Amino acid sequence: MNEIKCPNCGTLFQIDEKDYHSIVKQIRDKEFEKEISLRENRYQLEKENAVKLAENSIEKSLTEKINKKDLEIQNLKNELKTKEENLQNKLEKNYIEELNKKTLEINELKNKIKLQESKNELAIQNAITEKEKQIDTLSNKLELSKNEFLLKEKNLKENYEEKIKTKDEQILYYKDFKAKQSTKMIGESLEQHCNNEFNKLRPLFKNAYFEKDNDIKTGSKGDFIFRDFDDEGIEIVSIMFEMKNEADTTASKHKNEDFFKELDKDRKEKNCEYAVLVSLLETNNDYYNEGIVDVSYRYDKMYVIRPQFFIPLITLIRNLAMNALEYKKELKLKEEQNIDISHFEENMNAFKEGFGRNYRIASEKFKKAIDEIDKTIDHLQKTKDALISSENNLRLANNKAEDLTIQKLTKNSETMKKKFEELKNK
Repeated sequence: MNEIKCPNCGTLFQIDEKDYHSIVKQIRDKEFEKEISLRENRYQLEKENAVKLAENSIEKSLTEKINKKDLEIQNLKNELKTKEENLQNKLEKNYIEELNKKTLEINELKNKIKLQESKNELAIQNAITEKEKQIDTLSNKLELSKNEFLLKEKNLKENYEEKIKTKDEQILYYKDFKAKQSTKMIGESLEQHCNNEFNKLRPLFKNAYFEKDNDIKTGSKGDFIFRDFDDEGIEIVSIMFEMKNEADTTASKHKNEDFFKELDKDRKEKNCEYAVLVSLLETNNDYYNEGIVDVSYRYDKMYVIRPQFFIPLITLIRNLAMNALEYKKELKLKEEQNIDISHFEENMNAFKEGFGRNYRIASEKFKKAIDEIDKTIDHLQKTKDALISSENNLRLANNKAEDLTIQKLTKNSETMKKKFEELKNK
């Protein structure tokens, strides 16, 4: 228990521990709050005084700085005004001096312009005369060059047209040949044509045999057999020929390949080394129209040609066979001496490969020649177009030269423009 004395009457009170602490706490909290409130009021007052003091100090400092800046600005204004007045005076003085100087230069330039204009007129006239001479010279050269090109073009065109004409005549010849004869006569005439072609060159084949195949012991025969021998009687080469033609009006059209099997059979039965079909069948088939056609991929050593390749093919095969002649002589000697001839097949294969290679080269050169003719035609056309274009440009240049005047030449020249205006005013 705790005792508490009343401050007014002095009476003592008995209270328990809990109530005592509660009363003490109340008294202490009230005093604490009172102290806090007092301190807050004091702090607020000090803060306001400090703010007022700081504001007064800042205001005083700003006032001093503003006064100082105003003084500096006034000084700068006075200085700038003085400089502007000095500069204005100086510029006016320089302007007057420069104006006098420019006036003097303008007078000098006017005198020079007058002199230069006189020289320019003379130079322009001389330049025009010189240009006209150059244009005339170029025109003459161009005309000469044009005539040369036209002459070359004409010669090349005539040569090419002559070749085309020859080819067309040959085509017309065969077409007319076929149109005028029966089917049987067409075939016989092609045989006669080939026979005549060979007889024209027979002196070149002094030991050659070229005759109709009339041997029908085996049940069939070809048209012609060609055999060539050397001076010792050794066979160089042998060819079985079959000639096939057909009229345009024939109801049943044959193909070249229809005769390959029979021709190969005749070649083997007559012991010939090569088989050649001379054909006018399939006239629109480019495969057979481009040159010598090798069909040995189907039948060994067989070729198809048009009549114009009849002699070239014989010559080609014969010349290639001459390379194998030594092998044949050696073969004959070995046969007489009963010696093994196992390498003969290898030599013959080498000959076959050589012939095939030379044939391919000949075909490529033939096609290349045709391509070159086409390129020549194309080049001539381009040359013609270039000449026409040059002629147009020359005509335009001539028109421009005729339309050339002093005014147009001096169109963008201010000096000459002023000169003409002065002349016009006078």
